Amino acid sequence: MKIFPDDRIFEIVARVAEREDVEAYVIGGYVRDHILGRIHPDKDIDIVVIGDGPSMARAVAREISRDIKVTVFKTFGTAMFRYQNYDIEFVGARKESYSEDSRKPSVKPGTLEDDQNRRDFTINALAISLNRDNPGEVLDPFGGIEDIHNGVIRTPLDPDTTFSDDPLRMMRAVRFAAQLGFTIADGTLASISRNAERIRIVSAERITIELNKIMATATPSAGLLLLEQTGLLNLILPEIAKLKGVEDKEGKGHKDNFHHTIKVLDNLAAKSDDLWLRWAALLHDVAKPATKKFVPGTGWTFHGHEFLGAKMVPDIFKRLKLPLNDRMKYVQKLVGLHLRPISLVQDEVTDSAVRRLLFEAGEDVDDLMLLCEADITSGNRMKVHRHRENFALVRRKLKEIEEKDAVRTFQPPVHGEEIIATFGIPPGPVVGIIKTAIKEAILDGVIPNEYSAAREFMIKKGTELGLTPA
Repeated sequence: MKIFPDDRIFEIVARVAEREDVEAYVIGGYVRDHILGRIHPDKDIDIVVIGDGPSMARAVAREISRDIKVTVFKTFGTAMFRYQNYDIEFVGARKESYSEDSRKPSVKPGTLEDDQNRRDFTINALAISLNRDNPGEVLDPFGGIEDIHNGVIRTPLDPDTTFSDDPLRMMRAVRFAAQLGFTIADGTLASISRNAERIRIVSAERITIELNKIMATATPSAGLLLLEQTGLLNLILPEIAKLKGVEDKEGKGHKDNFHHTIKVLDNLAAKSDDLWLRWAALLHDVAKPATKKFVPGTGWTFHGHEFLGAKMVPDIFKRLKLPLNDRMKYVQKLVGLHLRPISLVQDEVTDSAVRRLLFEAGEDVDDLMLLCEADITSGNRMKVHRHRENFALVRRKLKEIEEKDAVRTFQPPVHGEEIIATFGIPPGPVVGIIKTAIKEAILDGVIPNEYSAAREFMIKKGTELGLTPA
């Protein structure tokens, strides 16, 4: 089989390789995606050479332009540069050996076969020759093309050795299966289960990179099911693994909260690519195991799981080395509020309740509504239809109240400085009491969200507290 990618960069590499008398091959993900028809304009390209990778990178860069900057990574014996929309990396063919307690290999120069042997999966071990003797020839020693056609993830060599050497490959197997819609070969999948504990030597940062890629797929549940099935989920996200299972008492059982959660995540993924909104979906019921209680005559309850779940978010983000900034606060907010719209549809939708939801959710109220709608996973069509109609009512109310009262970006019409100046008092708790009273009056609909009404209410409240306007 021959494939010669029709991009100018490959013609340049082939020309330089011939001049320098060096063998060069395109290898890895670019070849896989080229065969799959998944090439993106910003795709990375890996070039393996039989010789010195950085020297070849410099020679190719000079051939293109003297202005191209080559970045050399001496520790890894690699070099790369940016050309058009591509990040092009050059590496000398190598063989690797690993120690028991590290995923960082000992590296020495090797042949193309050595380099293909060290690859994680057959679909990533494919190489295309850029050499004069066999231009475009696909070198496929492990049946990678057949595995692509059959949609299979399989290791080139013994999977136990592959995963024990570099346990991150277990996460990558799950990620590729989720991204490509492939299945993991039985032997490879069984090996992941056997070697799952080895994931403990991998840094949280590297695990989370793969986890985020799984979360970003079209159907994240595919990856999460594999993580749970192999035991990896219990090691990297035990809080989510604990959601699995159904307990029955007095003939009353609760739904499997793990399968419910990944269904919510898939529902949301169909509506939004936002990674952090997807994290909110994954964590929205995270505290259900800790709050589960059986009440005789009533059944199972999970009271307060939204509040405890919100408190759990920072620790989970910290452990996974996820950002502890506004993104974490965003996820925490949505987890804490995810039952509020649901409680609105169960009762009469009052203006006051809607104002309070707008105030607390702020600019994230639309995302909150997406999460709540995704949370409808019932198999009862009538129940689903009723919930959707109720949520449509809440959305209309949110729009009406926001247009009338501008609560989403609420700023108090009267500030603390004006309270201090009006009553001639120093800063202190009384100022806060008056500000809170004004806010509550607006949210309850006692006064409109306007300056004159708020100032009049301020004077009234201050007088009640024994203050006299200056």
